[in-house]
Amino acid sequence: MQARPLLHAIERFLLSPFSLVLAIVIAFVLNAYSLPLTDVDEGAFSEATREMMARGNLISPTLNDAPRHDKPILIYWAQAVSVSVLGVSEIGFRLPSIIASILWLVFLYRFCLRHADRRTAQVASLVMALSLAVGFIAKAAISDALLNLFIALSMFGIYDFFCACRDGKSPQQIRRLLFFAYAMLGLGFLTKGPVAVMFPLLISGIFFVSAGAWRDWLKAAFFWPGWLLFLVIVVPWHVLVYLDQGDAFFRGFYLKHNLNRYSNTFEGHGGKWYYYLVVLPFVLMPFTGWLLAIAGKLLKKLRSVPLGVSSGEGLMERYLILWFVVVFGFFSFSGTQLPHYLLYGCTPVFILLACYRPEFERRWLAYVPLIAFALLLAALPEVLVFAAAKAGKPYEKTLLDGLVAAFSDEARWLLPLLAVAVIALALWRTLPVWQGLVIAGLLQALVVAAVIAPRVIGVTQGPIREAAKVARDNGGTVVAWRIIMPSFSVYRQSATPTRIPVEGELVLTRTDRQHEVQKLIAPNLVLREVYQRSFVTLARVEPGKP
Repeated sequence: MQARPLLHAIERFLLSPFSLVLAIVIAFVLNAYSLPLTDVDEGAFSEATREMMARGNLISPTLNDAPRHDKPILIYWAQAVSVSVLGVSEIGFRLPSIIASILWLVFLYRFCLRHADRRTAQVASLVMALSLAVGFIAKAAISDALLNLFIALSMFGIYDFFCACRDGKSPQQIRRLLFFAYAMLGLGFLTKGPVAVMFPLLISGIFFVSAGAWRDWLKAAFFWPGWLLFLVIVVPWHVLVYLDQGDAFFRGFYLKHNLNRYSNTFEGHGGKWYYYLVVLPFVLMPFTGWLLAIAGKLLKKLRSVPLGVSSGEGLMERYLILWFVVVFGFFSFSGTQLPHYLLYGCTPVFILLACYRPEFERRWLAYVPLIAFALLLAALPEVLVFAAAKAGKPYEKTLLDGLVAAFSDEARWLLPLLAVAVIALALWRTLPVWQGLVIAGLLQALVVAAVIAPRVIGVTQGPIREAAKVARDNGGTVVAWRIIMPSFSVYRQSATPTRIPVEGELVLTRTDRQHEVQKLIAPNLVLREVYQRSFVTLARVEPGKP
């Protein structure tokens, strides 16, 4: 009898605004203000923004004084606004991603309110906030949270347009929805280029044709006032960047970082057609088993709606499933593959999970992937010890030894405690499955943000932040040799070119490559260490003893 009030209390908590606020604080905010920027991506975006502000040129990003053509301008502008208020700091560069992720969640909630109910909206928002990959990009100083926001908003607007046409809404309402969708396409394009337009157009085209509403899709696709709004958003900066640097950005971004990135492997991020089958369970963790548990229901619902019919139940499910499948299939055959690409198609998964939340059925199928993941985390300290003993390269050995030391404290019992908690939730048979998994999601997010991330990032990035501060205090010219850590330039607040150092300069390099620098400088010069920790060495080039 005592268990029933406890179950009611858990349900009330999970369906209350407080649980959403708690999930946001843990997954999106906790330690975002203190952990060092990570390399390469966070450091590169942040340094490009810092250099733009330092040069007074808000049109053409550079990285260590070299043109940076990886992304369009919107993320740099967002970071510049934040940094101008909060200063050159971790939270200054990360705040745009945090805000974008919160807005992404808010609009997901509102979409579910329009097309489902408040309970579904609450659960979908919790699932989104607590999914492992969302927690990573929400507090990362990169463009992906912003891009996911605009892709989600454009896709929501397109489905609202479909429903408005189907339900006979007024022309004014339909035009407003189209203007909204085109504005989101423009902002997405200004964030990461053609991918923000390609997916909404392709997915919506397939869906409208499948629903027998292809005339409505043509009306939307050839809505010239919408394209005019899109051009008003996108074109001005493209004109300015062309006037500033000619066609360099167009060749670097549209040819190299779009066409060539899809057809070729970039920066070692290649994969196989099954890459995202392996990645998906980790992206959605702890809700991977939840998806497996409802897969049969989704397929049954999908088959229940005949093609060519634009009304009835199951159309939203078709739209959401198409959204995910198209993104998944597109990137599965890309020459360059990264885990966070899959997030462009995960917003519909969060909604589907909420719509088909399991109560008591298929409990072990829902929990087994999470239990396996929790046990893997519990064994992490021992795995690191084993890996460190097997490491052959000095660089890998140094990093792994640092991680072994970092996880030799209370993490050795905190990580197994998560596994115990997850198993206990699985064994609590009167607790609805979806509620147990959301609670597990809160615990997982807390462990990742407060236990794992500080230790991993402290070992891999802490020495870079310290070395940058030492270099800044010492002054003078600093160069880098065979080490790509743009966050060093952020913390030093000065660009760091890559070249062979000369007398009087400081050089940043990996400790195992220090001997290479010694061989390259003049015979009468030596390296005097100014800072050395883990894999990082900062040394000054000085005359040797006569």
